[in-house]
Amino acid sequence: MERSKGGLYRRFLKRPMDFTLALIAIIVLSPVLWIVAFLVKTKLGSPVLFKQERPGLNEKIFTMYKFRTMTDEKDENGELLPNNVRLTRFGKILRSTSLDELPELFNILKGDMSIVGPRPLLIEYLPLYNEHQKRRHEVRPGLSGLAQVNGRNTITWEEKFDYDVQYVESISLKLDCKIIIQTFLKVFKREGVNSSETVTMEKFKGSFDSK
Repeated sequence: MERSKGGLYRRFLKRPMDFTLALIAIIVLSPVLWIVAFLVKTKLGSPVLFKQERPGLNEKIFTMYKFRTMTDEKDENGELLPNNVRLTRFGKILRSTSLDELPELFNILKGDMSIVGPRPLLIEYLPLYNEHQKRRHEVRPGLSGLAQVNGRNTITWEEKFDYDVQYVESISLKLDCKIIIQTFLKVFKREGVNSSETVTMEKFKGSFDSK
């Protein structure tokens, strides 16, 4: 019965709820969006938004939006400098408060993403997933997810993917509400943002576990 309820929520309620909550959030947070956009423009220049193609539901590619957090500084050969060099203090604040992710609300309106779901990762990871890990694409990617409230960048890739698949198998209104509440608490406490001394999570290089 519980699984049936979860199926009904997933098929008929989750998308309308995502759209409604995202629209309300955009309206309520519009002053914050404008202020952050102005600060990014002032401190980092144009473009204000960082755009990158990511795989979504059923591995369909979409363009994800975020506020820029890094400069475009390059070396003498015209190559971009490492992330830890280009990430400014202002950029670190945007990331630690998750303000850089606010433009993803528009991805949710468009139907590319959901409020809750596995985080959209790089396209280059697609060939590296095993059959178990590929299941993370059976649902829309989310602004936050089960992995984000259970360690975010402080857990291993394998643990993160296990949480993603666990979410796919356990979707329910109760679970989504729980993750949303935990996300607000995590952001407020700024927990699990960075992995050790690195600026961003180390790249996924594939798993030896065929699971």
